[in-house]
Amino acid sequence: MFRPTDVTRSHSFGDGDAVFQSEALSTGTWGRELFALGRRHGFRHCMLARFPKADSPEFAANLIVCTWPDELRLAYEAAEIYAGSQLVARTKQSLLPIYTEDNLFLGTAGSEARQPVAPHFQPFELGASLVYSLYDRNQTQYILVFSGREAAPERGEIAELQLSVMELLDAGVEALVPRLGPKEKLSAREVECLRWSAAGKSSDEIAIILDISSHTVVSYLKSAMRKLEAVNRMQAVARACRYRLL
Repeated sequence: MFRPTDVTRSHSFGDGDAVFQSEALSTGTWGRELFALGRRHGFRHCMLARFPKADSPEFAANLIVCTWPDELRLAYEAAEIYAGSQLVARTKQSLLPIYTEDNLFLGTAGSEARQPVAPHFQPFELGASLVYSLYDRNQTQYILVFSGREAAPERGEIAELQLSVMELLDAGVEALVPRLGPKEKLSAREVECLRWSAAGKSSDEIAIILDISSHTVVSYLKSAMRKLEAVNRMQAVARACRYRLL
């Protein structure tokens, strides 16, 4: 899994550093093309991240490319607010682009009261943001945020920029950001046992369905949990679904 210490920094973009998730992104042109696209439309900053999942909610684990100042990015990672942010909540409600002067990276009123995040953003003035919810051909969902434009874009410009971003995503993101999956391939029997477990069947019931012993079923499920780095069956099923194995 990606961690904050894994980022690669490039010092050759515009008036600030760019943070990339992988060496492939930092040495290739894909990220720079994305940043340049935003700049052509008047946006100073860009952030692309995967939509958070239940077993991987952290900002650092989902961040792909970002032009935020390091101080802001690290503070936001430490706050652990990404999955519960207004940004994620709004993109759950609609696939349409969002242009707003509100800081959607913040949490709800209650979470802000407990752990204020807004002060970290104030010195940097990211300004208004244009938010896109995007999917690649593997149905992985992403959140793309362009920030720092002075005037609101027209409807036609928003559509034009979205099409350009979708073309860029389709052309390069799969090669540059490999699809997530277990390090070790699951066997057909392991997948079958997980599938029936997801349907609510017990080990004894799965044994009857597959005409094998319950001891063998338990063995398959333990092996699947090990490969998926899961601590129990429920987590193994959740990760298998996330990896589109079921």
